[in-house]
Amino acid sequence: MKLPQRFVENMKTILGSELDDYLASFEQPGFRGLRVNTSKISVEEFLRISPFRSLKRVSWTPNGFFYTEEDEPTRHPYYYAGLYYIQEPSAMTPASVLPVAEGERVLDLCAAPGGKATELGAKLNHTGLLVANDASASRTKALLKNLEVFGLPNILVTSEMGDKLGRYFHAYFDKILIDAPCSGEGMFRRQPHMIAAWEKQGPEVFAKMQREILDQAAELLRPGGMMLYSTCTFSQLEDEGSVDGFLTRHPDFHLEDIPLCEGFCLGQPALLGSRHPLEKCVRLFPHRIDGEGHFLALLRREGECGPEPVPTPAKNRPVKLPAELEDFLQDVSMPVDRACLQIRGTKVFLMPEGVGAYPGLRFLRAGLYMGELLKKRFEPSQALAMVLKKEEYASTIDLPATDKRIIRYLKGETIEIEEDESTRSEGWQLVCVDGYPLGWGKLIRGTLRNKYFSGWRMNS
Repeated sequence: MKLPQRFVENMKTILGSELDDYLASFEQPGFRGLRVNTSKISVEEFLRISPFRSLKRVSWTPNGFFYTEEDEPTRHPYYYAGLYYIQEPSAMTPASVLPVAEGERVLDLCAAPGGKATELGAKLNHTGLLVANDASASRTKALLKNLEVFGLPNILVTSEMGDKLGRYFHAYFDKILIDAPCSGEGMFRRQPHMIAAWEKQGPEVFAKMQREILDQAAELLRPGGMMLYSTCTFSQLEDEGSVDGFLTRHPDFHLEDIPLCEGFCLGQPALLGSRHPLEKCVRLFPHRIDGEGHFLALLRREGECGPEPVPTPAKNRPVKLPAELEDFLQDVSMPVDRACLQIRGTKVFLMPEGVGAYPGLRFLRAGLYMGELLKKRFEPSQALAMVLKKEEYASTIDLPATDKRIIRYLKGETIEIEEDESTRSEGWQLVCVDGYPLGWGKLIRGTLRNKYFSGWRMNS
């Protein structure tokens, strides 16, 4: 692989005598990783049922594992049940390092396609609020799918710039993650086409963008809150340089220590002549770890005050729920606060407590999409199926992963069900694999009409 000479010279400045080892890493194969969704399954239980023989723990992420190409985890039903997410191993570090606790208000500012956001949401464990934002409207479609596959109910998926969010969420969030757009130097091995983009734009373009994003995020973080800044570049201008400039502009922030794992490197303030303790930043290089590389900086805002109140969002007027919706909810044991239900046209949403649809913000999703009211019937959504646990719906069909009907179901086909395989002989069924929901079906005289969302179906 031919690397730009300017890039090689920059890396020599950063790595010194380790440059040859770094360059040699380009001749080595990359690493594949999956991250267990701990809001659905514990790591211990996943290892017990996992069909993958080659799993090896990622030392810096408690729920991360390496796998090999032969495992094909994206073809297994557990992938469709949202039990894990496919993620490059070093990219697991940002969401792992940010200490999110249940009940908090969390923002992923540059969230698409959702690798970090899904882990932040899993840490919240159906509590608090996750706002997953990306400035690119087209990229938020993949983001929404990944959040819904993971079964995350308390979400807002937005597509705005940070300054627009600031009008509604000033000093609101307990934790913010910024995996910033960058020159992507850490992706050169996996995606060689990034080299041409680097030569065209270079770190300078992205450093300016990162400065703006960081400044916008600062306005969204409450006093005492924490913010994780990360990139997949090795550029000092974009990494320590961005953090150094931010700390100079925002003296009410300081760097927090990040626990070091084997192979992690400290930040390098000396090369910048900085007065800030940039050695508290962390660098991951591909010749030192089994991954492509990353940069991390954990920042805390001074103060202990709670979040400022948010302008009261517009809410639907209280309405009596349609009988068909109430009838369906009788079979759902998951807590559903009727006061948080909103009906928009024919669609029904369950909003996080105290949150509504904010006028003027561009949403792809606000709350949990429950389903649709159609001609005196209610059709539950794919998103609702993924949020539910097997025991939270009155009628289920639970098949083992080895049953060929599971693959046929995921491909959208009609399947036959034996009398003893369903809780009820007719009506809506929550279809599960080894106890983990996949989607809906409607059982009529032993035949399951497939209601698995067409946009998610397994390709042949």
